[in-house]
Amino acid sequence: MKSVMSRCSATLSGVAQGALWVASAALIAMTLIEAWQVYARYVLNDSPSWTEPVALLLMSTSMMLGAAAGVRAEAHFGFVLALHVAPPVLRRLLVAVARLVILAVGSLLAFWGAELLSDGWDVPMAGAPLPQGLFFLPICAGGTLIAVFALEQLIGAPAGHAPTLESAPVLSVER
Repeated sequence: MKSVMSRCSATLSGVAQGALWVASAALIAMTLIEAWQVYARYVLNDSPSWTEPVALLLMSTSMMLGAAAGVRAEAHFGFVLALHVAPPVLRRLLVAVARLVILAVGSLLAFWGAELLSDGWDVPMAGAPLPQGLFFLPICAGGTLIAVFALEQLIGAPAGHAPTLESAPVLSVER
């Protein structure tokens, strides 16, 4: 069983790394598209209509895949101070509840993102020759990854694959 978890963790590590690469590429592409939009609007006086919807799609891609990678690394928003002052039993319970909430949110994003993706696939996007449903692909993919990464942490992935809240350094004030 430990071998299976190790292989799954290694695979998910590669998936998270790939998500970061795609998120980074989307962020760079969005920046270039916005630069082109500004140049075309103010220098050429001919603003292209496709730049805004494509930039929004790339921003959504970058945010959702980056958020998923953040969930796997446990670098997402949290109330770590409460964990540091809680007794160990309560700390484990709080971490488990947080992971369950993340799993639920990721599952909802994946499910409703897929619903909106399929509902809007036949609708043309305003300003770009793409389907409107494409806007929801990053939400669906990111939600799926968030749920999978939260499930991995919940069932107890091998130690060392990502920092855990239990192993985070205790905050202290030194003078």
